[in-house]
Amino acid sequence: MVVADDFLFQGLNKAGNTSNQLGSFVTPVNVNQLEGLNTLGVSMARLDFAPYGINPPHTHPRATEAFLLVEGTLYVGFVTSNPADPAQKNKLFTKYLYPGDVFVFPQGLIHFQFNVGKTNAVAFASFGSQNPGTITVANAVFGSDPKINPDVLAKAFQVEKNIIDYLQAQFWSNYN
Repeated sequence: MVVADDFLFQGLNKAGNTSNQLGSFVTPVNVNQLEGLNTLGVSMARLDFAPYGINPPHTHPRATEAFLLVEGTLYVGFVTSNPADPAQKNKLFTKYLYPGDVFVFPQGLIHFQFNVGKTNAVAFASFGSQNPGTITVANAVFGSDPKINPDVLAKAFQVEKNIIDYLQAQFWSNYN
């Protein structure tokens, strides 16, 4: 039976713990935390950043993200999908955000947020899906289980295999 609590999430007023390798923490509010979002096509998150903390390059395969900065200064950006003309390069779109600024990250495109300030930063994101999904690029490529064959990655990144071996040996965190 559906009850009022299925439509309530409490806690976005509380800062996340940014004492980790990335210096950031994401508090998601999607259908996994708030059942009342099921089928509604929306969700949100609170993002906390320590000074120089990062939400590393990632993508949301099922949602566009509208990102509102409420405290601090962030450098944000996204990279376009592969251009139709192979002679062209993917384009990077970036901005510095200040409190009250909103930046939109199109669905499925790789994007990031980096705190360039000497103080903490706080932002809220809204998504056009009750389950936007997150794929953190470095974790997916270098930290998968089982590991992607290093020969495949060495060829793809056009680097020596020992570089891939080194990257795959690192601890890839899933804080965000």
